[in-house]
Amino acid sequence: MLLSIRSLTKTFPGTRALDAVDFDLAAGEVHALLGENGAGKSTLIKCLTGAYLRDGGTITLDAAPIDPKSTVEAQDLGIGTVYQEVNLLPNLTVAQNLIFGREPRRFGLIDNRAMRAEARAMLAQYGLDIDVSRDLGSYSVAIQQIIAIARAVALSGKVLILDEPTASLDAREVQMVFEVVRGLRARGLGIIFVSHFLDQVFELSDRITVLRNGRKITTERTADLDRMALIEHMLGRALEDEILHPAPEAAAEHAPLLEFQGFGRNGMIAPFDLKIGAGEVVGLAGLLGAGRTESAQLMFGTPPAQDGTARDGSGPLDLHSPRAAIAAGFGFVPEDRKTDGIIADLSIRENIILGLQARQGWARPIPRAEQNRLADDFIRRLDIRTSGREKPIGELSGGNQQKAVLARWLAMNPRFLILDEPTRGIDVGAHAEILRLIHDLTDAGMSLLVISSEIDELVAVADRVIVVRDRRHVAELTGPRVTADAIMRAIATPEEAA
Repeated sequence: MLLSIRSLTKTFPGTRALDAVDFDLAAGEVHALLGENGAGKSTLIKCLTGAYLRDGGTITLDAAPIDPKSTVEAQDLGIGTVYQEVNLLPNLTVAQNLIFGREPRRFGLIDNRAMRAEARAMLAQYGLDIDVSRDLGSYSVAIQQIIAIARAVALSGKVLILDEPTASLDAREVQMVFEVVRGLRARGLGIIFVSHFLDQVFELSDRITVLRNGRKITTERTADLDRMALIEHMLGRALEDEILHPAPEAAAEHAPLLEFQGFGRNGMIAPFDLKIGAGEVVGLAGLLGAGRTESAQLMFGTPPAQDGTARDGSGPLDLHSPRAAIAAGFGFVPEDRKTDGIIADLSIRENIILGLQARQGWARPIPRAEQNRLADDFIRRLDIRTSGREKPIGELSGGNQQKAVLARWLAMNPRFLILDEPTRGIDVGAHAEILRLIHDLTDAGMSLLVISSEIDELVAVADRVIVVRDRRHVAELTGPRVTADAIMRAIATPEEAA
């Protein structure tokens, strides 16, 4: 075995990110590493590449123990990594990027002619004939990925880790990269392939290892693993654990509010059609990276759609930016509240009135008495547990922070509110309160788009569920079909569930 990992353990304060994980990689193998958010994939890769120091376990390469303490040391041992975002220098030439740090010299100076010749020879191994004197940034992302792979192989040459390398590529570009990977497999490299695109995993990989909550769940030959079993391994539930939708026919009662037609953006999400009714909850389901958040971001103008139209009962909507979306009555509670939601050092009051103040303009400050009234009102209505409105929001629990971010948008009275993973990282009591709040908002006539990795959560709150897979909307479930069983089947095999 080329690479063997045994009982790999990594602990962070309050979290065991890896719990005695075993993993093997053979020479001439593409081994897919899969798992949802928090499964441990990134931590395993960082331990393997020296970005993290492991707390326990062993790693052997070519039957010899290794203990890389930096990414440079890992490269010297033969382990290279290529990420979704190309980690090269776009303002340098292709040749400079490929040979960076190993430039041939003549009379003490860099020999540019020799460097270009070496770069052309390197890329010829990958069937790539391009002008290596041009800046890297002038080429497509797919070409840049191949160049990044060529550099990683030249620096390492035993193990290549591909971390979401096709996330920004179209179908033709994906096949271009896959041909390169197949060539490397034929040369005997061991390749770890991390991807959220299951079609690509089944097309390219020889074996699959699934992690969940820091533990290894299974390793199986790709040819022996069907999609439904893979989904069950990743999500940690079997189809029998079905929860019936509480109001299966409710979706038919909603008056039209918004309509998106052919809405899409190249490299982000394929064009989709979606109608949203007044007071309706539409759920977005799918594996991490399938395109759920990208769909929501496009509707909110971050970035704007390249294709399609949006309209309401009054006519077309121009959603070219978040400011335009907010003006149209949209709100967006992001997935990562700590990074994209709260300003930790500001008070609860300041966080709650932030959106309203931004919309009104900083030249017209909201009177302090009105700020106090709004903050106290939402602290009471949403039961935000705090000693007072002036407490820094960063000192609140995750659930109370989430309710404060919700309060910011509710203060702006949106007609359409997007909730991206609204209950992630909060305790059970706050979880129930958030779900109860969703029902209260729709009872008051607000329309919601809810993105959640928790299938039971979508079943509990959604009137309809759109299933997203490989950056496409592949199924729509309504009425009695909004069940955990149907959602899981649509995620795994959308043709059956359509």
